[in-house]
Amino acid sequence: MQSLLLNLGQHSYEILIGQGLLKNTGSYLKQLTTTKKVIVVSNPTIFSLYGPTVTDSLSKSGFEVITHLVPDGEEYKNIEHTMKIIDTCIDNKVERNSVLIALGGGVIGDLAGFVSAIYQRGTPFVQIPTTLLAQVDSSVGGKVAVNHPQGKNMIGAFHQPKLVIADTNTLDTLDIRDYNSGLGEVVKYGIIYDYSFFTWLEDNTADIINKSSLALAKIIYESCRIKSNIVEQDEKETGLRAILNLGHTFGHAIETISGYGTYRHGEAVIMGTIAAGYLAMELSLLSEPEFNRIINLYKKLNIFRPFPDIPTEDVYKAMLTDKKVAAQKLTFILPKGLGNYAIVNDIEKEKVLKAINLAQNNKS
Repeated sequence: MQSLLLNLGQHSYEILIGQGLLKNTGSYLKQLTTTKKVIVVSNPTIFSLYGPTVTDSLSKSGFEVITHLVPDGEEYKNIEHTMKIIDTCIDNKVERNSVLIALGGGVIGDLAGFVSAIYQRGTPFVQIPTTLLAQVDSSVGGKVAVNHPQGKNMIGAFHQPKLVIADTNTLDTLDIRDYNSGLGEVVKYGIIYDYSFFTWLEDNTADIINKSSLALAKIIYESCRIKSNIVEQDEKETGLRAILNLGHTFGHAIETISGYGTYRHGEAVIMGTIAAGYLAMELSLLSEPEFNRIINLYKKLNIFRPFPDIPTEDVYKAMLTDKKVAAQKLTFILPKGLGNYAIVNDIEKEKVLKAINLAQNNKS
């Protein structure tokens, strides 16, 4: 087992990474709390696979376990299901010191984490991410939210977990599309922050595709290390942390227009990063050979996704609901070479539309 400490003072916590960790959930939790009541939030698919292991471990450690299952899909990450979880908490007399456990992917982590942030003004929670995307990104850093019909993650909070348990065995049952979606977030870290990690990804695509245990441990650990380093410097995303949104301004617009659940989040990030790459080239931040290395890495990993043929004006309009908009001006996170970034404001609309159009025409 590997562990990382995300150092945020009194809000610090460990990220545990390894095989077979779920069976120890109860003992990990006993080290964190004296409460006896926990509520496990999951979806039916994940709970059928891993719920018994987690709840059995919790019960053997003396916890009273309550469960709440949410239908599987991004379209259920909303206020309606937020209230349903809160109803379960109230009905079962869940208290302020009771621990809420998110067992699942990014949707469950975001939804359960948001409930934890607002129920009785905040309760402790633990992330047990079961998808690659959640293990490398969404379970770490304390951003929790639900969607609004007009924008993704528009209703949310910063609320750090007490612990993250990333059991790599859960990736054995992960659908290939969801695995590839997670790789979209992994590549992001190399593009905007760590050139050596980017080159390692280029050199190890076969092991990554085959889910080699060493490769999985490497990409999860390095992704969490990079994200932890960034979050420690900027917990509430007032500056540096925004760079983790590479591809997200375009990507969130795609998800909103297409309907939540049409594309996986990581797929939208890949599409958005391609558009961001074209925009970076237009601004002379990224050379064509560097851009081609990004595209070629996506292809070698079998994760290249063409930007959908949505009217460019519609994409631009949807982007204006992005949380990084200020005074109706878009802020873009763009690659500056490989392994570095630029935060660029007030780009001419025509250049943005051109980048979208170029991305749409790149069917590769």
